[in-house]
Amino acid sequence: MGRVTDRRRVVRLDAANRTTRPDTLVVEEPLEIRVDGAAVTVTMRTPGDDFDLVAGFLATEGVVAKPSQLTALRYCLGKDDEGRHTYNVVDAALAGGTSAPSLDVTRNFYTTSSCGICGKASLDAVRLTQPYDVAADPMRVDARVLAALPDALRDAQRVFDRTGGLHAAGLFTPDGELVCVREDVGRHNAVDKAVGWALRENRLPLAGHALMVSGRASFELVQKALLAGIPLLAAVSAPSTLAVDLAADAGMTLVGFLRGDTMNVYAGAERVTEAAVSSSGR
Repeated sequence: MGRVTDRRRVVRLDAANRTTRPDTLVVEEPLEIRVDGAAVTVTMRTPGDDFDLVAGFLATEGVVAKPSQLTALRYCLGKDDEGRHTYNVVDAALAGGTSAPSLDVTRNFYTTSSCGICGKASLDAVRLTQPYDVAADPMRVDARVLAALPDALRDAQRVFDRTGGLHAAGLFTPDGELVCVREDVGRHNAVDKAVGWALRENRLPLAGHALMVSGRASFELVQKALLAGIPLLAAVSAPSTLAVDLAADAGMTLVGFLRGDTMNVYAGAERVTEAAVSSSGR
């Protein structure tokens, strides 16, 4: 397994001093995802929980929905220029009857840590068929519980404490219990890792769960949550217009600017109960 962090020397400047010291950085390396031996995509990720990442990627692409559809996940070992083993290729074996993802030329599967769907050819290419009816999910969450989620997520970010450079995604119950947290340099990878954990634990769909993310709420993150059957997505930052539209159309609750005791509910406000909710926006 590759390292999650590494050390680099930096020049530290402040008003009075110039010093040289070591700094801890988060590792970013490519991961090639193969399905039955065929290369599907390359994503820039932080090493760790790679099998969750691959399983979550396949789940949020609509390829698999239950662990029995994945018969194996294995590293394809290679070596770097210094002869050390690398763990940057994972091959997923699908069960018979499970269709592999399409490698249509209209879809560029190469993704980066800053943007997961930049390679999609069109909006239609990412409006995947929803396998779960999140609009029918009866989940309700007290706004005071929601207000506590960012701190709970932050407290569980072990690598962030050392680097300050990672996104996080956490799965919570309606009473605020954290059931899974995953970190990654890419926000979409963090979500895939959390969803992949749920898939491998046979917990999909994630009905009655909230997904808390440490950054903004993009269209892609809403889509990934929908493909996992999650009825509520909360973010500490802003959503995009497409994210709000998709959440509203699907019957998902979308919360943004969740900071302190204030938040904006952009869709599905009926799931947020009790305490007053800020709706003034920013």
